Amino acid sequence: MPDTELPYIVHVNLVSMEIIAALQVTSGYDGELAVKCTLLHDVLEDTKTTRAQIINIFGERIANGVSALTKDRSVEKACQMEDCLNRIKKQPHEVWMVKMADRITNLQPPPSSRSREKIREYKQEAILIYDVLRSANHYLASRLNEKIALD
Repeated sequence: MPDTELPYIVHVNLVSMEIIAALQVTSGYDGELAVKCTLLHDVLEDTKTTRAQIINIFGERIANGVSALTKDRSVEKACQMEDCLNRIKKQPHEVWMVKMADRITNLQPPPSSRSREKIREYKQEAILIYDVLRSANHYLASRLNEKIALD
């Protein structure tokens, strides 16, 4: 998780648990797509794994979801979230769900090292994510809205 000492896999597991909980209480979703995209959602940003490798192992549909969830470092930093959300909106709702679950997880109480400005920016991004993606899954939208309201 950002700014923590926790192992990388903890974040992936927490996001996965949010997705699994949502799949348990809502129907009509492709659980395989949601879970695979969840498990891989940060792999292009945080490892040397390539999109081609994801396509070879998991197929184009999963690679498209993971790519949409990945920040484009060639885009100006201030515009990266909007760019990412625009790409996510072109994907199935399962990919939208992953972004909401990721932000729910990242809105855990921040470490003391995180600046007030960074906390404020993160919350503003969470509000944007909620506004843009909430229609994908009411359970996750509700969870995200609760996390936003806690501050």
